[in-house]
Amino acid sequence: MQYTHQSVKDYIAAKKRGDRATTDRIVREVTARFDTRTTDGTEAAQLLDATMTVRFGEDL
Repeated sequence: MQYTHQSVKDYIAAKKRGDRATTDRIVREVTARFDTRTTDGTEAAQLLDATMTVRFGEDL
C-alpha cells in the first residue's frame, strides 16, 4: 500500500524505532479525526494497514 498521509508515515517511522509513546499519540489523533469526521476514511485505513504490516522496533 502506498501511504499518502504524513501521520501514517510518522507512525511507521515511530513504530520502526520502537517509540510506543509516539505511535499511541498518532493513533489517538487519527482516531479523533475519524470520529469527528474531519478526515475521510483513507487515513484510518492506511493506519490500520501500517499497524498490521510494520513490525514494532524492526529497525533495531
